[in-house]
Amino acid sequence: MLKSVKSSLFLLGICMLTPLFSMAASSITYELKMSQPQTHYFEVEVKVTGIDQDQTVLQLPVWAPGSYLVREFAGHVEGEQAFDGNQKALSFSKRDKSSWQIETKGVKELVFSYLVYAYELSVRTSFLDADHGYINGTSIFMYVEGEKDLPISLKIEPAKGWSKVSTALKQQGQVFEYVAEDYDELADSPIEIGNQVEFEFVAAGVPHRVAMFGQSNYDIPRLKEDMKKVVEAATAVFGDNPNEEYLFIVHNIENPGGGLEHKKSTTLQAERWQYGNERGYKRFLSLVAHEYFHLWNVKRIRPEALGPFDYQQENYTSLLWVAEGFTSYYDELLLLRAGIYSEKEYLKSLTSMMSRVENQPGSKIQPVADASFDAWIKGYRTNENSYNAQISYYSKGVLVAALLDMKIVAGSKGKYHLDDAMKALWKAYQKDGKGYTEADVQKVLEKYAKTNLDQFFVEIIHGTTNIDYAPYFEAMGLSLSDAVAKENNQPSLGLIMKEEAGKAKVRVVLRDQAAWIDGLNVHDEILAIDGVRVNYRDFAKAEGRLQVGEPADILIARDGLIKNIQVTPRAKNSHAFSLTAKEGMSKSHQKNKTKWLSK
Repeated sequence: MLKSVKSSLFLLGICMLTPLFSMAASSITYELKMSQPQTHYFEVEVKVTGIDQDQTVLQLPVWAPGSYLVREFAGHVEGEQAFDGNQKALSFSKRDKSSWQIETKGVKELVFSYLVYAYELSVRTSFLDADHGYINGTSIFMYVEGEKDLPISLKIEPAKGWSKVSTALKQQGQVFEYVAEDYDELADSPIEIGNQVEFEFVAAGVPHRVAMFGQSNYDIPRLKEDMKKVVEAATAVFGDNPNEEYLFIVHNIENPGGGLEHKKSTTLQAERWQYGNERGYKRFLSLVAHEYFHLWNVKRIRPEALGPFDYQQENYTSLLWVAEGFTSYYDELLLLRAGIYSEKEYLKSLTSMMSRVENQPGSKIQPVADASFDAWIKGYRTNENSYNAQISYYSKGVLVAALLDMKIVAGSKGKYHLDDAMKALWKAYQKDGKGYTEADVQKVLEKYAKTNLDQFFVEIIHGTTNIDYAPYFEAMGLSLSDAVAKENNQPSLGLIMKEEAGKAKVRVVLRDQAAWIDGLNVHDEILAIDGVRVNYRDFAKAEGRLQVGEPADILIARDGLIKNIQVTPRAKNSHAFSLTAKEGMSKSHQKNKTKWLSK
């Protein structure tokens, strides 16, 4: 009896609440045009049907997932107009910087049109010119507030003379008509429009398409072969590939800017002629490996805070050292496993990263967990002092991953490695689709390392404790050496320089080094050292002639004024790590190294 009464009251409550949860709309359709691409304006029309509210709010995201910075995309919107289904104008107003409130009382269908100026060719923004168009959904498409789950239709009308649209969205109906399950899928599916070159290959049983924009010297047969190797090496980490098909969009340009991951695709930027030399070619394949690994790590295995997304404000997490750092670790390791890197090349790459991190003063100031959390205000907003005050969760994350990988191998006596922890996180995601917490990550790592990691997390993840790398490598049968320059009493002013029209300009003043203490500034032009004229090309030689502890007269130009500042050089204190195989490596050490570096 009591159960029946409770049930009746519950149902009554639901009925009373129903009007408060009525749907704002039932479907949403986008039309995208670019009738004058040389002006850099996309023309967007959003049609919303099934409206059941007095006001309908359309919003444009302020950031692009995978790039942790509020970019204020609404600043590029203009020419807004609103109509009902009968082309009757509707009144609207801006509610805030990225929201438009339209009066829809008695209206069942809304058509909202606007222009978006798009002239920033990066992997996280949109771009349009006379040669091609590129769409990142968050910077172009508005969504109905509270209704991101609505199914979506998209119709694209390419500019005159353009014949191709490359996207991971599912095509439906006419040519250049697509559908998405919801706004998240639309936002997560970049679009290349123009006359790009396309080619295909199959890897891990999955068809892959590559859309190449821009004049370049790439070799399609070679790319097919090597990209396949990378894809299969990445898939081997997790044991299965979640996609039915996958798309690479590649922009071959003069000044590239990395890549951005998506669930079924990625956008990569490459220096257009880099395929012509081995170093540049392998650098491109490393980028391929990085963004492809993200289709598991980040797009599916993700920190709890990164999904579902709040597109209107920052989404904070202290776990980007896993999301990005672990991915950066694997992008080089996968090239080794794919046979693209030799073991010597891989170990050199790893020790170079160690040297880079240890030589950066900011690594002793900012913990990698804090670098993750503050990406929104620091990581993507660097300044002249960032090198002294910050560390990248990419680079420090590589080292964290390497240490944990070796810790797992050693702790399990060569039975497990980091792949096993990644597979466990993948299985957990497949089971419940939820994001992970730091405690989840630590628990999985401890399971395979066979040891408690509390101290590791306190000192290395949340602290800036000096890392003793040698024991980790010794367990792999490798000896670590560090050619520290101070042993040679090499003089240093503590500056990182840059060239401007041949001039020697200060780019960074290193924390606690000579120039920091004695008062040289970023942007100072070094004119002479101890009375001898210098420019950028001979600055290093002039610095090398100084004596540690002996004051030097540095003539500079600062803000149009000439000054003489006395600086006392210190011994250069930088790291240069390298690895060599230990003599008489034991079978257990060989087993560990093989497990660490192999599939």
